[in-house]
Amino acid sequence: MDKLSDPHLLLTNQYKNASNLDTRIQFHDRFSTNKYGWHRWIFDRVRCPPKSKILELGCGTGLLWAKNRDRIPTEWDLILSDFSPGMLREAQNEMGGVHQRMDFMQIDAQSIPFKNSTFDVIFANSMLYHVPDMERALSEIHRVLRSPGILYAATGGKTDGLGLKGWVRKAQPSINEKTKDIELDQSFSLENGASALAPWFAKVSLHRYQDSLEITEVDPLVDYVQSTISMRLDERNLSEFRRIVTEEIDLHGAVRIAKSGGIFEARKPDGV
Repeated sequence: MDKLSDPHLLLTNQYKNASNLDTRIQFHDRFSTNKYGWHRWIFDRVRCPPKSKILELGCGTGLLWAKNRDRIPTEWDLILSDFSPGMLREAQNEMGGVHQRMDFMQIDAQSIPFKNSTFDVIFANSMLYHVPDMERALSEIHRVLRSPGILYAATGGKTDGLGLKGWVRKAQPSINEKTKDIELDQSFSLENGASALAPWFAKVSLHRYQDSLEITEVDPLVDYVQSTISMRLDERNLSEFRRIVTEEIDLHGAVRIAKSGGIFEARKPDGV
């Protein structure tokens, strides 16, 4: 099973708690060139009816809502869920008491414990590529969405030029050549997400977020790499990686890396 969708690895290592995720979030906050903010941008695209019933799958630490707490309508009925109990506790600590109609549940997206046509809107941001059986998850999302209802699913895509994994590979050539920079090619990415959603939804639109990274410090980049599943460096290669990126920063002022992200808006057909 792919590392990105191995439930045991995700629960016991990558998402046991918020530590790895927080490292990557803080890294992007510091070094992204688009300072508007990913989560505020996502919220700008949300079109929820008044008094909507909303489910978020894979809520992580609840950052979408934390970054937009001033914009959450009081009429929305929200359920934040995650497969990881550790992540869910973090979200509850972050958002508990912020919104009087916000609940928290541990949910596997492959088996959503609600009746048909329960929700007006579902969020599945940066998580569908973690699901072992994505078709089953999309079937479940389709089932519990009302008609018409909307799925918002954010993800990443391929980038041009030398991506982050390319820099890691300079220090550790054994990094899996088949695994691309964002590792989404065989699951759910900006390139193949529309075709994955098309069987379940009548209209699928893609909104792209323009951004890049300008990394001016070595230690945060090392911490980021070591927080990932597939790019984590062997101890013997860390010093070489530090040397390579230090040289690049000294020579050019920064390590510059393209980013590719966006969100799919998928609408369930009327009468289904």
